[in-house]
Amino acid sequence: MALFAEIPSDDDARVFDIKSPVTLESIGQFEAATEDDVRVAVDRARKAQGAWASRSFKARSEVLWALVDQLVERQDEIVELVVKETGKTIQEAITMEVMAPCMQISHYAKYGPRYLKSVTKRPAGVMRFSKKVTLHYQPLGVVGLITPWNGPVALAMNPLAQALMAGNAVIHKPSEVTPFSAVLVQEMAEAAGLPKDIYQVLQGDGATGAALIESGVDKISFTGSVATGRKVGAACGRNLIPVTLELGGKDAMIVCSDADLDRAADGAVRGSFFNTGHYCCGTERVYVPESIYEPFVERVVDMTKRLTQATTGASDVGAVFWDKQMDIIEDHMRDAKEKGGRVLVGGERNRSLSGYYFPPTVVTDVDNTMELMTRETFGPVIAIQKVRDEEEALALANDSDYGLSGNVWTQDLERGARIAERMVTGSVSVNDISVTYGIPEAPFGGVKESGVGYVNGEIGIRGYCHIHPVIVDTSKKAQGGYPYTEESAAGMRRMLKTVFGNKILRKLFV
Repeated sequence: MALFAEIPSDDDARVFDIKSPVTLESIGQFEAATEDDVRVAVDRARKAQGAWASRSFKARSEVLWALVDQLVERQDEIVELVVKETGKTIQEAITMEVMAPCMQISHYAKYGPRYLKSVTKRPAGVMRFSKKVTLHYQPLGVVGLITPWNGPVALAMNPLAQALMAGNAVIHKPSEVTPFSAVLVQEMAEAAGLPKDIYQVLQGDGATGAALIESGVDKISFTGSVATGRKVGAACGRNLIPVTLELGGKDAMIVCSDADLDRAADGAVRGSFFNTGHYCCGTERVYVPESIYEPFVERVVDMTKRLTQATTGASDVGAVFWDKQMDIIEDHMRDAKEKGGRVLVGGERNRSLSGYYFPPTVVTDVDNTMELMTRETFGPVIAIQKVRDEEEALALANDSDYGLSGNVWTQDLERGARIAERMVTGSVSVNDISVTYGIPEAPFGGVKESGVGYVNGEIGIRGYCHIHPVIVDTSKKAQGGYPYTEESAAGMRRMLKTVFGNKILRKLFV
């Protein structure tokens, strides 16, 4: 049964019905925004953006702080809707969709003014004596935000807060799989005092997203799959607009021979099963030296068997959010079994529950011939591979088309840091699951197929700006110029020889 499907309408409108992965019952319909709808929204946003950009940083921060208040006050409403849309557990809905946005928005409300403050300095070289350069961080204008289904509130509010703090207006196209959370976000933003048309939500599918990219916006911030990210990047390149692509991952976990096995096993379980495995920096490959392989696997299996899965009440692992993702998980598992993978826990759809549920699963005897180890599974599966030592683990970890994040487990923190530095990936955590996205100061971005550009931190929020240098000449008279003469050319030669021909002076002038 498709959880997202187009249904007949009385006119030419494209209407879609959404079903919950928990109950398989309809939770509502929406009408997809057309190209005309998108153009009208962008026009309204552009007209409103100037007044918003003219507000002080303090005034913008006050709106963000009020948005945090809305998150706290309406947390029960948020959790109820997100659980209905996605089937994630109540605990993870609170942690990921309420607490994480509170932390992120608070960070940019407090530190955004510091990140975006104009900076004045003297340039290097000989120009320091006559020039002054000021870097202004000007808003780009109207930002198009395209967000995924695995974190419908969190992965919308974090880039939204950065774009708004930078002075932009935002047009948001949420995932068609989880379209209703964004409407709630818009309601909260309006209740927080955000002016009309500064943040608009346009529900729709891929056609709506394509229309947004072609609508004349000044940047696209996209979070989603590699395949769609390629199309988004190509379209933005054709339109000569900046783009941030936060794409998929296949994060590797390296367990060193001296690791605390209980702690590392707990990390593998949390890293693989959190959010039903539906997060881009989830642990998808675990490499364990043969000297500790058996006891590590035993601990992982024991912890996994204790986890619960239920459609109501408290449970540990939620539903698979989307039927198409269930297809991918089952395809990867089928391929792994056919090629010799050994399932120790789970491995088949949980048909004792009425919705889309795949149990927490542990697979061993895996290798790089399997899709489970090479393509993004995005599901609740721990795939553990035995290796000779940490060097082989590192080589296998780097042998991937992806490079978003990863983690290393060891009691020797310096050793862990050295291994982490050699991992070809956007970021690495030592003795924790990949937590980079949750630390606002840390730039978050991938290498290889995992993305382009950065979100978060100073570099992330400045990505919603045009860095505008203003250079002022502070000298009392004109510097050089016409007419060119033999004497002026000779003077330039003498200056070059005196300054740059002298190994000491040239270091002082740069």
